[in-house]
Parts: sequence; structure tokens; C-alpha cells
Amino acid sequence: MRRSIALLVYLLSTVSLFSLSFDETLKLAEQGNFFAQFELGLMYHNGEGVKQNYEEALYWYRKAASRGSDSALYNLGLMYYNGEGVKQDYEKAIFWYKKAAEQGGPTAQFYLGVMYENGEGVKQDYEQAFYWYNKAAEQGEPTAQYNLGVMYDKGKGVKQNLIKAVYWFTEAAEQGDADAQFYLGLMYGSGQGVKQNLSKAVYWFTKSAEQGNEEASELLNTILEE
Repeated sequence: MRRSIALLVYLLSTVSLFSLSFDETLKLAEQGNFFAQFELGLMYHNGEGVKQNYEEALYWYRKAASRGSDSALYNLGLMYYNGEGVKQDYEKAIFWYKKAAEQGGPTAQFYLGVMYENGEGVKQDYEQAFYWYNKAAEQGEPTAQYNLGVMYDKGKGVKQNLIKAVYWFTEAAEQGDADAQFYLGLMYGSGQGVKQNLSKAVYWFTKSAEQGNEEASELLNTILEE
């Protein structure tokens, strides 16, 4: 019971953290609050409330990461991937992304999948890419859901399954992913993995076109002109 109360007090103490000033956040970070350490890293990273300083961002992300912050672990990977405040190093990006991914961070899981699919900092491995996309997709990450749909559609890293491709395209499309909306329109238009339905094809092409997808606009115009 005491442990539960202590945990509640601790969680409540972090609720207003993001509304604190730089000096207030720094004070908490120096006291060992890893939420504040991560937030301070973010401030330095983005130049919010303080002059942008990648070295300081790395320092505070590392502090928070050592306490288990999956967001800090992911951001360390991002900085190594982009070469921000440090020499670009895909292998180190993989190292930090994997640590965050193994803790359940969906964004890190997605980017880890991307690096395995592209062979960045690691040997290209479609099965590993599929594994991490699936992890992220199950947590609702829309781009991972779209990429998972593509892998099922093409049979990359997994046996081709058009029904599952439609499922994941739908999951991503309903969250507003324009590419998934376009591919879903293609699936309904051709009757692949789903019963052919031109009305639904038009619906999804329209959704995608409204977000600037030119291919969707062209196909939509072709359908409507017929």
C-alpha cells in the first residue's frame, strides 16, 4: 500500500513537468528526475527555452537513458542516425534504437525495422524488419502498419498474404496515412485481398488525394472520367 502511494505521489509530481521553465527543469534534472533529464535533453535538442546545443542534449539524454527512459534511448539513436552533435554512426543508432525497442517503444521499433529493411548499420534482413514493424504496428504506429501491409503484399520477410495486407493498410489508412489510403484504394479497385468495390476504391483514393498524393489524384480522375 505504501509503495502504491509513493508511486502515485511520484507520478503526480511529473504531471506538470512539461510546463516548467528551463531553470526549473534543470533543477529537477540535477536532482536525478529522469523525466526532467529527458525534457532537458529535448529542450537543448530543439532549442526550446535555451540555445540549441546538441552536446548538452546528448548529455541529458544519456542521463535519462541510464535510468531506463525509452524516449531518451530513442532520441540518442536519432541523434546518431542524423549526426547531430556526434559523428553520424548507423551502428550506434541501431544500438540505441534496439534498447528503446526492446523496452517497447513503438517509434524505435519502427525505425529499427526501417534500418533492417534498408540495411543501414546492419545487414539487410527483411525478417527482422518484419518483426519490428509488427511490434510497432500492434501498438498502433501507422507508418509501421503501412510498411507491414507492404511486406505482406510483396511477400518480403513473410509469406505473401493479401488479406493481411488489406488489414494493415486499413489500420494505417483509418489513422490518416496517405500511402496506406492509396494502397487500400488499389486493393479495392483490383479486388486483391478483398472483394472488389469501386466505391471504396474511390473513397480511399479521395482521402489520399486530399493529402496531396498525386498518384491517387490521377487514378481518381481516371475512374471518375469513365
